[in-house]
Amino acid sequence: MSVDPRVSIHPDSSVLMAAIAARLITKLVDVQDKYGEATVVLTGGTVGIGTLKAVADSPAAPAVEWSKVNFWWGDERFVPANDPDRNTGQAFEALLSHIPVDPERIHQPASSDDFDTPEEAADDYARRLGEAAQAEHAADMSDDRPDNPGMLPRLDVVLLGVGPDAHVASLFPEQGGIREKERMVVGVRNSPKPPPQRISLTLPAINTAAEVWMVVAGEDKAGAVGLALAGANPVQVPAAGPSGTSRTLWLIDENAASRVPQQLVRKDAAGA
Repeated sequence: MSVDPRVSIHPDSSVLMAAIAARLITKLVDVQDKYGEATVVLTGGTVGIGTLKAVADSPAAPAVEWSKVNFWWGDERFVPANDPDRNTGQAFEALLSHIPVDPERIHQPASSDDFDTPEEAADDYARRLGEAAQAEHAADMSDDRPDNPGMLPRLDVVLLGVGPDAHVASLFPEQGGIREKERMVVGVRNSPKPPPQRISLTLPAINTAAEVWMVVAGEDKAGAVGLALAGANPVQVPAAGPSGTSRTLWLIDENAASRVPQQLVRKDAAGA
């Protein structure tokens, strides 16, 4: 099941990142109240990493029991582990090194130090997601999902940025990754945005999430945002594809909102 998107517009990128941080803290607290733990899928990019820094700087951050938050990533660059392009390294610098996390709950995608090809790294990531799903199922006997190594753990929030070309994660227009219907994770080669080799969750994986938050700032993203919200084909406009099972939020600044159909816009509080 998918739901119609909701759009929340903020005056500028600084206000946007602070609002997303406040919303994320509230959501993680609520999910932990319900399940005892929470799972978030992180994104890179200016807004994604800026949001993580805003979380770290928030006086409300200690309300989250960070040792019971599971961290995954929507995509990663297939480069050496210490490469500054790695989303994981940027996330550690912005947030993870500043909060009391459980290292076993931080699920970094493999680097080119670990495997020879992005396909091997993608298979490894898919295997670890499947193992997490199995463990979650075993711990929660009320879960009626069958044992299946292809299943994913419960994803409470997936954060996704959007590129000027409308790519999300490392799913680019017209490429094989955005066309994938079955695999949860794919290796990416010849990315139009450097570095060329990456790994990425696919739409079938992303769309299992309870909530998908599209976090976007900048006039250069306005065309992609407008096309996605107008219902474009995800093969040409990947940002049109992600949809949460309970909520799909577009959290954007005014510059990115210039081509958004006004009937989709709703002004709401950070935790709404």
